[in-house]
Amino acid sequence: MFHVEQLKNNQVKDFLVTGEKFSLVIDDEVPGMLRTMPRPFSTELDKYYDSKEYISHTDGENSFFEILYQRVKKYNLAYKKNIVFSTQKPKTALDYGCGTGDFVELLLNNGVQAFGYEPNSNAVRLAKPKIGDNLLIESEVFTKKYDVITLWHVLEHIPNYDLILSELLKCLNPGGRIILALPNHKSYDAYFYKNYWAAYDAPRHLWHFSPTSIKYLAKKFGMIIEQVKPMYFDAFYVSLLSEKYKQNTFGILRAPLVAMYSNFKAMFTKQYSSLIYVMKKK
Repeated sequence: MFHVEQLKNNQVKDFLVTGEKFSLVIDDEVPGMLRTMPRPFSTELDKYYDSKEYISHTDGENSFFEILYQRVKKYNLAYKKNIVFSTQKPKTALDYGCGTGDFVELLLNNGVQAFGYEPNSNAVRLAKPKIGDNLLIESEVFTKKYDVITLWHVLEHIPNYDLILSELLKCLNPGGRIILALPNHKSYDAYFYKNYWAAYDAPRHLWHFSPTSIKYLAKKFGMIIEQVKPMYFDAFYVSLLSEKYKQNTFGILRAPLVAMYSNFKAMFTKQYSSLIYVMKKK
């Protein structure tokens, strides 16, 4: 349907804040995973989130993209809750990287003893009124046990993701589950937009996962992948943002077509723009 070229020079740009260029490098250990290089020092990461347009840390509805994001977020919250409850309603849960606290608030309202952790100070300011003392500081996170731990589009941001995963798994109750939502760089929209694919989001996204890499990590950490679910609306939001980065005059018309085709193609390939992985502790 659409002509697709290869990613040019494996270079991507920080369109959101600095305009700096980064490279995508094939990971030496994990198959199907890319790394953003050079990786900023941990002490420098905050500056790359310092933008009013980084809307996952806001509740604003002041622009077209903010309004769209908040509408999709409301749908996704219910979708995520249904996935968490699909096997058995958890008694305790942790949302690691909880953003503005909406998912923790939803779980609390549905009778789950839910907690959240968020490192970004702007997001914490918005989350605190919603979930109060259930918003944990980092030292408190690993002192509790949980039936479910969720990381909704979080793992790709964490420099030492493997260490954090290992520590979080120790906090799961027997038979507990960890649920990851991640962009998929093997999706059609990623191939179509190449360097402009918004979900590369360098350097905030330090790692770029695929179903192959998650299968490898699940085996490495002794987890069983129970379910893999698509996030249909991510293709639309990512495509619109990618067209914005391309400064395409007619992008608002083309983006929905690319997204629909990406989702249609993924019905056969299973390579959706974003995927949710439900993994059970052995």
